[in-house]
Amino acid sequence: MEFNELKELLIKNRSYRRFDQSKEISYETLKDIVSLSTLCASGRNLQPLKYRIVNNPKECAIVFPLLAWAGYLKDWAGPEYGERPTAYLIQCLDLSLTDNPMCDEGLQLEALTLGATASGLGTCIIKSFNQIKLKEILDIPESLNPTYIVALGYPAEQAVLEPIKDGDIKYWRDPNGIHHVPKRGLEEILVK
Repeated sequence: MEFNELKELLIKNRSYRRFDQSKEISYETLKDIVSLSTLCASGRNLQPLKYRIVNNPKECAIVFPLLAWAGYLKDWAGPEYGERPTAYLIQCLDLSLTDNPMCDEGLQLEALTLGATASGLGTCIIKSFNQIKLKEILDIPESLNPTYIVALGYPAEQAVLEPIKDGDIKYWRDPNGIHHVPKRGLEEILVK
């Protein structure tokens, strides 16, 4: 892969919050995406993260209300029916191996979202969810601690990057429903 191809993939790899709920994602596709996590570097090479795939409509309907969506969009409760994710990957820390995943969570989340993007899917990494109910409803073993949820589907919205204006980092939607994501420029993040 060329540098510019990677850059384009990263630009496409946005947090999407509205999906085409009529298009399902196969278990095999989700397994292929999760397989990318096995190729990632791992602190101490411990590899303590595991994944629960959710892709049947009944389980998706159970998971959805346990999630918090788009904290900066105060007047939006999340995607309406018809725009909800059609799959979830639940990242779990195996507490029988460690209670400190070090950097593994982020490394694997980036691999998963890039793989999904390369497959034509959109994703949204969610940290705010009802962990206790999720474990109970999906019968996740006590030794596994859900840390993040990746919502997946075929994007039904457009997300664009733009420079930060007046120091405001909050994402927002314009009247046409386009999702705007302010980003710091290279000069702002380079330490001189």
